[in-house]
Amino acid sequence: MESPIQKIMVYIDGTEQSITAAQYAIYLARFMRADLFACYIINTKALDDLLKASIFLKEEQLEYEHDLEEDAQRYLNHVREMADAKGVHIETKSVTGSVHQEILTTVTDEEIDLLVIGELSRIRSRRDEFYNETERAMRSVSCSVLIVKDEDRVYDLFESLV
Repeated sequence: MESPIQKIMVYIDGTEQSITAAQYAIYLARFMRADLFACYIINTKALDDLLKASIFLKEEQLEYEHDLEEDAQRYLNHVREMADAKGVHIETKSVTGSVHQEILTTVTDEEIDLLVIGELSRIRSRRDEFYNETERAMRSVSCSVLIVKDEDRVYDLFESLV
């Protein structure tokens, strides 16, 4: 019998929660013999909004975007090293755009069966809830979504892989 989960995508955003999600995704991929895909999205929509609000000058926006691209590669390399250390093949991709839209597009294009994300930040206001791009994507994707919690348990599971 074939597993219902053939391809797992983990969304990496540079937070501790996303690294914990990556550990769990690596564990699941190995356990289920599923393909693993990690995606980092550089939120250029937010940068455009900062430029429009005159918080950034165009040159500052470009410099900050370059810094974010370097961060994306650093985090994806870290996740790749974690997967390699546990004998799990992983594909990685960095894209730019709106987090919500790029998650939806990637899930569809890559034919993802399970989206793994880190624990969402606490919502402090209705405005925060409305503008949380990751939560919006989580509610819109066509596949199942797993929100990873309990960092200590996930770490133990990840470390148990030899």
